[in-house]
Amino acid sequence: MDFNATLIGQTIAMIVFVWFCMSKIWPPLRDALDKRREEIAAGLAAGEQAVAAQAQAQVEVKKLIDEARSQALEIVDQATKRANTIVAEGKEDGVKERERQIAAGRAEMELELNKAKDELRGQVSAIAVSSAEKILKREIDAKAHNDLLSQLASQI
Repeated sequence: MDFNATLIGQTIAMIVFVWFCMSKIWPPLRDALDKRREEIAAGLAAGEQAVAAQAQAQVEVKKLIDEARSQALEIVDQATKRANTIVAEGKEDGVKERERQIAAGRAEMELELNKAKDELRGQVSAIAVSSAEKILKREIDAKAHNDLLSQLASQI
């Protein structure tokens, strides 16, 4: 292998080219790569934060859904209790109304019974007077013997 001017010229050209690349081209490329590395790291960090925020949001949503479910169950329980109370009050009112109607019916029956008894007593008195008239073959004055007939009617 010979040393000649071409080899020295190529070596000098190579050294100048490497120096030029390292001083003028390499720093902007390195800066661009560093900037891109930082952007990627920031994007990954933001992605991780988004995943963490999503997990937190899912936990909060689950908590809200559980609260809503419990409130809904509570409302249903309250509505059921209120409905049962209303039904019980209705039954009580129905029982009271039935008892009131039974008492009114009994009072009316007793009134009708007393009226029928009085009517029957009057008829019995008339029959007794008529029978007594026929037996004695003379007329009995009903006005004169009213007390006697009243006692007779009350005994019957």
